[in-house]
Amino acid sequence: MNPILKEFPEEFSTERLLIRMPRPGDGKVVYDAIKASIDELKPWLPFAQQEQSEQDVELNIREAHIAFLKREDLRLLVFLKETGEFIASTGLHRIDWTVPKFEIGYWIDSRQGGKGYMTEAVNGISDFAFQELHARRVEIRCDVKNYKSRAIPERLGFTLEGTLKNDDLAPDTKEIRDTCIYAKTV
Repeated sequence: MNPILKEFPEEFSTERLLIRMPRPGDGKVVYDAIKASIDELKPWLPFAQQEQSEQDVELNIREAHIAFLKREDLRLLVFLKETGEFIASTGLHRIDWTVPKFEIGYWIDSRQGGKGYMTEAVNGISDFAFQELHARRVEIRCDVKNYKSRAIPERLGFTLEGTLKNDDLAPDTKEIRDTCIYAKTV
């Protein structure tokens, strides 16, 4: 079946969070979160290496919206249910619909870090992938030195399947880095 024909919810909730596909107009809140968190994002994320305008982020959000509809990449935005405040960007990436398998990536507005929101979001997204998308495998890949990112799959019972040595360059320094691969399977 062509993935575009796959029907599944465009949003879902956890105890404290609303998690949904990006929509045109979301660029402003995402831009503000990037701006507030740039120092924490730079060591780990390529997109944080270049200054972006609010218009650049809105364009990226609209492209993500289209990719979601085409089922090519399922970016998800995270909002607090109680207030509607945007707090994180995440999603299901590197999709292989034939297995099906997905990779979860994530970053949080640094003003919201340390409250358990990202762990709750990743747990909800994993459940969504297995229940709604019939995933057989969900992965999380992260830099071996990104201890905050690594703590999330470890907390959620993902298995560390291995570490790829000299796998990538650190986005901010171009230093060779190792990548941890965590996974859950059914």
